[in-house]
Amino acid sequence: MSSRVRVVVAKPGLDGHDRGAKVVARALRDAGMEVIYTGLHQTPEQIVETAIQEDADAVGLSVLSGAHMTLFRRVIELLDERDARDIVVFGGGIIPDADLPELTQLGVAKIFTPGATTQSIVEWVRENVAQPVS
Repeated sequence: MSSRVRVVVAKPGLDGHDRGAKVVARALRDAGMEVIYTGLHQTPEQIVETAIQEDADAVGLSVLSGAHMTLFRRVIELLDERDARDIVVFGGGIIPDADLPELTQLGVAKIFTPGATTQSIVEWVRENVAQPVS
């Protein structure tokens, strides 16, 4: 019997705009995934702890503040420290195209920039996050 994909959707840092994160969380939930939304102003440490405690398959970060390089890097570092790099990290927000290669090099699996549809996000998660078998 397979269980549903579990995704933590998080808003790291001081950015207070979470409408996009909530829309994505709802779309993933409506597509049959289990979604844990952490709320605003989460530290990378809180996000990684939640992902591990919730046995998440993926973490989706929403960053609009311009601190994406620092925040994504720290989440990846903490997952490495906790031996949890099997958790897929993806994200979206206001992220310049010039930063995408470096984020990929850091280990971010996918970045969705403005204009991405919820359907494209759902399809990507379905295709790129392993469905656990229990």
